[in-house]
Amino acid sequence: MSSTEPSALSPTDSPTDEQRLHELGYAQELARTMSGFSNFAVSFTIISILSGCLTLYGTGMGTGGPAVIVWGWPVVGLMTLLVGLAMAEVCSSYPTAGGLYYWSAKLSPNNGPVFSWFTGWFNFLGQVAVTAGIDFGAAQFINALLDLEGWYKAGAAHTVIIFGLILLLHGGLNTFGVKLVALLNNVSVWWHVLGVLVIVGVLAVVPSHHQSAGFVFGHFVNTTGWGSSIYVAALGLLLAQYTFTGYDASAHMTEETKDAARSGPKGIVMSILVSLVAGWVLLIGITFAIQNYNGEVNSATGVPPAQIFMDAVGASGGKMLLLVAIGAQLFCGMASVTANSRMIYAFSRDGALPASWFWHRINPRTRTPTNGVWLAAVGAFLLGLPALWNQTAYTAVTSIAVIGLYIAYVIPTFLRVRLGDSFVRGPWHLGRWSRAIGIAAVAWVVVITVLFMLPTANPVGASNFNYAPIAVLVVLGFAGGWWAFSARNWFTGPKVQGSAEELAAVERDLGGS
Repeated sequence: MSSTEPSALSPTDSPTDEQRLHELGYAQELARTMSGFSNFAVSFTIISILSGCLTLYGTGMGTGGPAVIVWGWPVVGLMTLLVGLAMAEVCSSYPTAGGLYYWSAKLSPNNGPVFSWFTGWFNFLGQVAVTAGIDFGAAQFINALLDLEGWYKAGAAHTVIIFGLILLLHGGLNTFGVKLVALLNNVSVWWHVLGVLVIVGVLAVVPSHHQSAGFVFGHFVNTTGWGSSIYVAALGLLLAQYTFTGYDASAHMTEETKDAARSGPKGIVMSILVSLVAGWVLLIGITFAIQNYNGEVNSATGVPPAQIFMDAVGASGGKMLLLVAIGAQLFCGMASVTANSRMIYAFSRDGALPASWFWHRINPRTRTPTNGVWLAAVGAFLLGLPALWNQTAYTAVTSIAVIGLYIAYVIPTFLRVRLGDSFVRGPWHLGRWSRAIGIAAVAWVVVITVLFMLPTANPVGASNFNYAPIAVLVVLGFAGGWWAFSARNWFTGPKVQGSAEELAAVERDLGGS
């Protein structure tokens, strides 16, 4: 094995993607066929405004109402953009599938292994939770549609069954339909953009009644039981912040992306920017179309946007708009499983998961981490199971996704800020704005991490308890305990796979170059 420490990429260097990956210590095991647009498409699909905005819209209706839904979006979006910019700069220096945990190892000269270990575990938790949140939300919408069609009354058990079937579908597609998944990710971008235009256009033209601008931009609603409007408004930011997750997928897909040191960072930033604009248009359009606020927030379907569509444009039109949203959510969940499996592949490549030898296996036919795909699917299903007995379980899952991912996002950002001028930039960087943006990103993540662990309903009971802190503490306790008693003696951070000759041999065995 080579002991040479991989270096960051100088802006003046222009190695090929494979050469750069070799410099970082890895063989080109995954097929590098993805364009810059496809890299952007994965992150944009996982952000999925037609998933996050709609699945948590009902939560937003009770935690601040229209005022927080409409104004919280641009506030959260702009703060998220700062986080994404800081991440993108580091991604340009280290374009590898390990992403966040690899960055943490290389940005901490003295404590790289421990920072890498905990970054990776929080990233793993967040990735699994965001997959659970996306596919559980899709299950809720499908359940509502089947209810409206008269098949049965929507209920928690039906939702969980549909949730499991969706995960099976997404696991199967990522196992047997790899080329189809790549095509569908590109299709997904246009589905989301055109879907927003269709939904907003129909809701603007068809209804005979619309809410006033004063209602849309200023009406405040609190049904949480908490007395503080400020606290409730802060809780209402979860709608936007949960939607703005998963854009680290562009980093995890860099080993499959051409011109990765530029395409990866651009994918992160552009996915946030496009989602910021399109999502705001979508939220404003839906809020103007509200017909009966109380009836829609308490809809028998359990999905307020479905009721808003039905009330605004009638039964047939409402179901068509619901199908547009469901299609987007299914695209989103499929891409989330893809990105999650790449993170699992990279983390297990470095021995950091139990049975890493198993999760790191590459399917020789597709050159994708098939076992990692199914770990992502099963882990997501386990996180969604508490919905059978906890009425706020979905809110908890989305909180876990935000907390897990954003802690993983901010650790390398914090380390990059601390490193100062000794950080070696890649070809895509922030120049003199790097430190200021990094500090603002860290501060924002500290705020939302605390916020989304707090109780969302009052009085707090077994049926509405926010179990996000428990899930975070379980993972932290497991990862911390394993580190203290074992991993600190053998986990040295990302492993260098070998010398240039050894890496070439690995690639020959896989049928690569």
